[in-house]
Amino acid sequence: MSGARGPRFAGRTVLVTGSTGLAASAATAIAAEGGSVFAVSRTAAHLEALAADVRAAGGRCEWQAADLRHEGEVEAAFAAFDVAFERLDAVYSVAGISARRFGDGPVHEATLEGWEAVIAANATSQFLVARAAVRRMLAQAPDAGGSRGSVLLMSSTLATRPVPAHFATHGYAASKAAIEGLARAMAATYAEHAIRVNAIAPSVVATPMSRRAQDDEAVLAYLGAKQPLAAGPLDVDAVTAMALALLGDDGRMVTGQVIAVDGGWGVAEGPRQ
Repeated sequence: MSGARGPRFAGRTVLVTGSTGLAASAATAIAAEGGSVFAVSRTAAHLEALAADVRAAGGRCEWQAADLRHEGEVEAAFAAFDVAFERLDAVYSVAGISARRFGDGPVHEATLEGWEAVIAANATSQFLVARAAVRRMLAQAPDAGGSRGSVLLMSSTLATRPVPAHFATHGYAASKAAIEGLARAMAATYAEHAIRVNAIAPSVVATPMSRRAQDDEAVLAYLGAKQPLAAGPLDVDAVTAMALALLGDDGRMVTGQVIAVDGGWGVAEGPRQ
């Protein structure tokens, strides 16, 4: 992934939320590109495994376990970051959930518990992470390229392109739509301060969170046509490639955007009847 100009993240520090799937892919790729990683998620065992993988490959990865739904734990995680590193160059806010098991579903069937669980884990957590990040970026001087930092939030194609037959989780869709609104509003406010904010909206990716979809033959058949570029679930590295471009200098003139990485979901008709 490196070019003649050298590793894209050399000398830079990126905070990543999450420790498996998309987050792990990004963390290892950032480290491979010369960056230092600070990972935050709820599960210490996953964080330990991720840090070990990054370090085994010669990179630097520090971590802090935290439940990102809670303000105090987010602040504690960022305080730990401040001890480990002097500057925050970018944040990739990946961590989130599918709340089907808590009662998310079509609105006429969904429970309040399911709604509150997914809003807290997906939208509130990203607000708290973004707030802590922007406060630090505002307080630091621009780098040599004139940037104070980049924030990349995690949305989903389901925020704007629902598929009720297979993915009727209305709370999840609402939580991701909130993230897109947050990204655009933040971008408008902080552009003059040289802070970029974008969101990335993948379709179904082969991660632990999408295990239900991957194990469902009907869903897989649907994805084969709805995501024709992948002919099924997307590979995590395809999303990571776009994320790294937005986090680093390749995206230095991009802010306030929601970038779909969907294998054709947004334009494909899906299975023919």
